[in-house]
Amino acid sequence: MNDKNINTLVEDIYSLFTDKEKVVDITDAAFKELAAGVVHSVVKSINEVRSKPDKKENLRLSMIGQPLRKIWYANQQADGKEEEEELRGSDHIKFLYGNILEELLIFLTKVAKHNITDMQKEVKVNGVTGHQDAKIDGNIVDFKSASPFSFKKFKEGSIFTDDPFGYIYQISAYCEANDTYKGGFLVIDKVSGELLYCPVPDMEFKNASERISTIRNTLKDGSPPDRCYDPVPDGKSGNMRLDTGCIYCPYKKQCWSDANNGAGLRKFQYSYGPKYLVKINNTPNVSEDFTF
Repeated sequence: MNDKNINTLVEDIYSLFTDKEKVVDITDAAFKELAAGVVHSVVKSINEVRSKPDKKENLRLSMIGQPLRKIWYANQQADGKEEEEELRGSDHIKFLYGNILEELLIFLTKVAKHNITDMQKEVKVNGVTGHQDAKIDGNIVDFKSASPFSFKKFKEGSIFTDDPFGYIYQISAYCEANDTYKGGFLVIDKVSGELLYCPVPDMEFKNASERISTIRNTLKDGSPPDRCYDPVPDGKSGNMRLDTGCIYCPYKKQCWSDANNGAGLRKFQYSYGPKYLVKINNTPNVSEDFTF
């Protein structure tokens, strides 16, 4: 009988690499599942850019916690009324890297002899479908690969107050579908390799059903709701730029089409990455991307 619990999961995974006396049994089944999961992630990443969204399935449980305006634009895009900004090849590889790390977490959980079930189980809340990552030792678990900045939010608990990607609504929906308040995130820092299990306290769970009803009412409106984030000062230049929460949004061009007195967003290429300006008093002395 497996008497392990999720509170020792990270320690048990670490011990696979550090405990010289530990007998590690890697079954052929676990190895084949890891290989198949990695291959599936690669193939899906390559193919999904060529697939068209299903109009009937344009709302998923994984996105219900995102800002309402972003969801509104996503719905317009699914209906063919708006275009989504295309990701660069490097962006697709970055997301693929995260998916492969999540497959690794599943594999290590199995090798550490923790009870993992219900992987990619289809669930439904208030008529909206989703697929939970897994259940580990009786807890609904979502796997996350994170940058050092995002990992710190899980580690310090600030993810419960600063959650731009809607992770808490997502895990809340999966837990609601399973009629349980036992859930959390197994997170890996993509740079350091550090692992963390971040449980969701009872008081932090969201009402996913109510959120879905709010979203449906929002989507009935012919105009988008208020912007998710206000622009922020770009240092002391007198210019205004997009907030970090807007930078990776695929709908920022449409959302900010009235920026710069109606000219739209202007994109400038800095050595550390692009910067999107909504108001310019002093033109930056760097290259501007006129193809944006």
